[in-house]
Amino acid sequence: MQRFALTAAITLLAGCSSEPPAPVAAPDSIEQVDAAAVPEEVAAVAQATLPGFTITEAERKERDGRVYYDVEGRRADGVETELDMLQTETGWRVVEVQRDIDWAEAPAYVRDVAARAQGAFDPVRVIESTQTEDGAVIYELFAAGRPEAPSMEVRVFEGRAEVLAAANPH
Repeated sequence: MQRFALTAAITLLAGCSSEPPAPVAAPDSIEQVDAAAVPEEVAAVAQATLPGFTITEAERKERDGRVYYDVEGRRADGVETELDMLQTETGWRVVEVQRDIDWAEAPAYVRDVAARAQGAFDPVRVIESTQTEDGAVIYELFAAGRPEAPSMEVRVFEGRAEVLAAANPH
């Protein structure tokens, strides 16, 4: 129990950086793609990741020399979800599985770390983003009047939460 309390205290202090978080980089280009026009290989990866997933819309993005497909739709259980896919030399790979949540649904320790960070605010939108590479969960927090990019990101990995100083690369 003492170890958990110490870890929680260190984690909370880590979220109290004196530097404001860096904004997420905007894509170099964005192209809206009709659900029926999503490339077969992208749709196949979406189905393999979430069997029964129904694609409703998509965007093709280029950012920092990388090509992504953001595929939105509904899981078999009806939950609206977005799969962010990165084009690699070996094909498309899901890098994030995202869904919007109410801020109250985020774990209390995530809300606490965000509240203690410099520039803390009450988010008007929260995206919960599971990273497929390492299993970390990133909470993307959007401030009122700033819908274009998260104003803060909180990363949870191995039970620890921290405010990211720089935007998550995906």
